Amino acid sequence: MTGIPQPAAIEGERGYLLRYARLQLRNPAQAEDAVQETLLAAIEGAARFSGKSSLRTWLTGILKHKIIDQLRRSAREQPFAAADDDRAETEAIDALFAGDGHWREMPADWGSPDAALENSRFRAALELCLQRLPERTARVFMMREVMEMPTGEICQELQITATNCWVMLHRARLILRECLEQTWFDPPRR
Repeated sequence: MTGIPQPAAIEGERGYLLRYARLQLRNPAQAEDAVQETLLAAIEGAARFSGKSSLRTWLTGILKHKIIDQLRRSAREQPFAAADDDRAETEAIDALFAGDGHWREMPADWGSPDAALENSRFRAALELCLQRLPERTARVFMMREVMEMPTGEICQELQITATNCWVMLHRARLILRECLEQTWFDPPRR
């Protein structure tokens, strides 16, 4: 049985948690607040740590809930800048396809996605690409794919339709694919 995590071990995960929160929230002050709340909750609730997962996984689970709370507060405080996001997304996606609807360039072979995730250089490239997404699209992508929130809950939180959510997810995946091919994978050889 794993013992109760010590405050120093919990605090030792601050850097990882802060990077995670910054990707989700795109606001350094909000990310810091979410991480502080996470660390405090973890220290206060350390006795509830069962040891069935790693300390990092447990802390990330707590952080996900703090981020969702932060997103809810932010959604109540300010509306999205939808027009700018939509224009940027459309331009990025249009650049991927020829007039007849086919890819301008076929996607490169990505090899093993699981192996790539273990590579710290790949994770850095992925973080860079996520930061390049329009804010609204990135928020939907992170809520769905990283935080694993159900589509219905995302739609309710962001006050969007399910169709709009799926369109934003599709656009995010296309933009991320293009960005990762440029920043991580070798370009196709001709």
